[in-house]
Amino acid sequence: MNETSAALFGSAVPFLGTYTPRLDDKGRLILPAKFRGQLAPGLVMTRGQERCLFLLPIDEFRRMHDQLRQAPVTSKQARDYLRVFLSGASDELPDKQGRISIPPMLRRYAGLDRDVAVIGAGTRVEIWDLQAWESYLEEQESGYADTTEEVFPNGPF
Repeated sequence: MNETSAALFGSAVPFLGTYTPRLDDKGRLILPAKFRGQLAPGLVMTRGQERCLFLLPIDEFRRMHDQLRQAPVTSKQARDYLRVFLSGASDELPDKQGRISIPPMLRRYAGLDRDVAVIGAGTRVEIWDLQAWESYLEEQESGYADTTEEVFPNGPF
C-alpha cells in the first residue's frame, strides 16, 4: 500500500487498475506489485463470472463464505452457486517473488494460456484471458455511461 492509497482508503484499500503479465510455462503468475501486500497472507482463487478467475484475500473469502452459508439449503439456485464457487476454489500462498500457481482446471475454465489481464475489482482481483478481457471491455464500454444513473441514483459527480 502506498501513502496515497493509505490516505484515501485507510487499511481497506480497494484493488484498482489493469495489468498484463504473462503466465510462465508452469502456469504461474507474478502478481502485480500493488496487489502483493494484501494477498501475501494468502488468498482463495476460484471461478468468477464471465469466465474469469477471482482472487480473494482470505478475509474477503470468509465474508463471502459466511453470506453463502446463510442461503437456504432448500434453494436449488443457492446450492448450485455454492457448488460451482467452492468446487473450483484453491487456497494459495504467493511465493517470495509474488508468484501464484493457477491450477490447470482453473486455467481451462478461464481459457488462460499465456497473455492475461489482471484487474482490480474493488474487494477482489480478477484474472482474464487478455483477448477475452479486451473483448468484454469493448462490449461493456458503450453501456458504461448509460448505467450511471442506475448505479448512482443520486449522481456520482
